[in-house]
Amino acid sequence: MPVHLEYAGRTAIIRLDNPPVNALSAALLKELREAIQRLRQQIEAGDVRAVVVTGNGPKSFVAGADITRFLELDPVSGRELAREGQVIFEELAFLPCPVIAAVNGYALGGGLELAMVCDIRIAAANARLGQPEVNLGLIPGYGGTQRLARLVGPGKAKELIFTGETLLAEEALRIGLVDRVVPEGRALEEALRVAAVIDGKAPLAVRAAKEAINRGLDLPLDKGLEAEAEFFGSLCATEDQKEGARAFLEKRSPQFRGV
Repeated sequence: MPVHLEYAGRTAIIRLDNPPVNALSAALLKELREAIQRLRQQIEAGDVRAVVVTGNGPKSFVAGADITRFLELDPVSGRELAREGQVIFEELAFLPCPVIAAVNGYALGGGLELAMVCDIRIAAANARLGQPEVNLGLIPGYGGTQRLARLVGPGKAKELIFTGETLLAEEALRIGLVDRVVPEGRALEEALRVAAVIDGKAPLAVRAAKEAINRGLDLPLDKGLEAEAEFFGSLCATEDQKEGARAFLEKRSPQFRGV
């Protein structure tokens, strides 16, 4: 099985395991979608509060798509392939809890696109990131032309996509493509540490913050502020909000229950 679901407390780990480079094969994408659907149910039940996505082994997060599939593509099947990947990645992006990428080794093509749908990207020092699709006569098809420009700006996105160049982890950090860099072999450990911190926060507030940020990216500022106020107001009806305020005033740790 190329996709494994593991758990560390209330953090779920999606481990991609498709040797030798964790390529996004049809089987992997199918299992990834099934794992995402299972996680959505667990998140709604309160059993999972964060998700970490990583590749099995130190050399590859995901080093791209299964290139053998490309030889048979025509305009219709090519569009269908792109839309299939986009839909699955969107389902991961819109899970109602934080999703963290632990990037070890190569994150190229579809691998970088997968990392970019995550809310937070933590890269090992040996990570290499890029969109090399032009070398195959293609462009990114799983969201890369859209998400990369939103993360690093259109100019840098065009440079990376037009040239197909690969970035080292520290350069990816400098331009905002990843959020932190840790020593080689420590990406998953750090992602789990961050997930554990998030697990201690009010889950309804974390969920609302994610939705407010994501929704606001596609809105004018005034509309985004209106949405933020709506989320803020809705949280004032929760028991967790009252518990958080009481705990602060009583100088103790809050006990959030997700209600």
